[in-house]
Amino acid sequence: MSMSLSNAPTPLGLGSKLLRLNWALPVFLAIVSGVGFAMLYSVAGGDFDPWARAQIIRFTVGFLGMFIVAMIDIRLWYKAAWPFYIFAFTLLIAVEFLGVSGKGAVRWIDLGFIRLQPSELMKIALVVVLARYYHDIRPDRVKNAFLLLPPLALIALPAALVLKQPDLGTTVLLCAGGIAIMFMAGASLWFFGLLVAGAGGLVYAIFGSCGQDWQILKDYQCRRITTFIDPASDPQGAGYHITQSKIAFGSGGYSGMGFTEGPQSRLDFLPEKHTDFIFTTLGEEFGLVGALALLGLYMMILFVGMLTTLRIKHTFGRLIGTGVCFTFFCYFAINMAMIMGLAPVVGVPLPLVSYGGTSMLVILFAFGLLLSAQVHARVPFKKREDA
Repeated sequence: MSMSLSNAPTPLGLGSKLLRLNWALPVFLAIVSGVGFAMLYSVAGGDFDPWARAQIIRFTVGFLGMFIVAMIDIRLWYKAAWPFYIFAFTLLIAVEFLGVSGKGAVRWIDLGFIRLQPSELMKIALVVVLARYYHDIRPDRVKNAFLLLPPLALIALPAALVLKQPDLGTTVLLCAGGIAIMFMAGASLWFFGLLVAGAGGLVYAIFGSCGQDWQILKDYQCRRITTFIDPASDPQGAGYHITQSKIAFGSGGYSGMGFTEGPQSRLDFLPEKHTDFIFTTLGEEFGLVGALALLGLYMMILFVGMLTTLRIKHTFGRLIGTGVCFTFFCYFAINMAMIMGLAPVVGVPLPLVSYGGTSMLVILFAFGLLLSAQVHARVPFKKREDA
């Protein structure tokens, strides 16, 4: 049966909320962010400017914000689901008119103190609105084919705007996060079977369209696919990023060359060393041991996050927890695969480690929502019989 808000929320004092909080999650998030500060210090040649200092300030703001979000009753986030989605979608539209360009793409709105990337905000807004949508549906109606149309529209509309920017990596994350929510909510397996078949056909069409009059992707995106298959085909052009990444990552060996001692990073052979390719710098300086240690920290965040999610009693909170954890997984899995040549270069940052204000703030906000659902895991949601 579907549920709606209770008109009589159960009061919880601040002390009770802090005692209920799963403190392991903030601790692991802080440790990973600390790794990020160290790497940004390293890629700047042993200097806190221009990246590490700004990242520390953003983390401090975001970390405090995460606790504030966690203390707010989850039912208020339930109420805010649709306004939040509409706000994020409006910002995506605003990018078309007010957006600033960077490296050939228009993805940001310059607010002066920060360059806001609305597509990052939309990743979480989509999770929240889909969690509310499926929370409001009776379990016996979730598999209804007609009820698949609204969530598909909620995913497709922002995905189309983000793809136009163009930002293929974020588009993939949006679609993956939305589909994961639908799967966990219990949508029909027939739908996912058709989706896999359709995705396979789309990938085939994309590959086949490159170089044709009806090409689906931008030229540079097609070149990324070509160089993913054979980086040596254009080592000084489209294949330069991944070629240098492999050289740097491989040169780290088992234990690395030492902190701030990576030659590929220090001599600027490695492109985007403070953003998308920062994991390469970590591998070069700390080797396989350092790379596996960071991967282990990410897996601990996922483990604690999912364990926390499973203890939440209401559908809204469980789906938010699932969506946040899955989106976080996609972030680091795609980035790590990308820099090792296991996936095309699509511009996905390494969460909490890569330099980027919007990405870090949104991730911390997302985990704040998960913690809010955990702190208020047993709040009563009144049943709605008409959904």
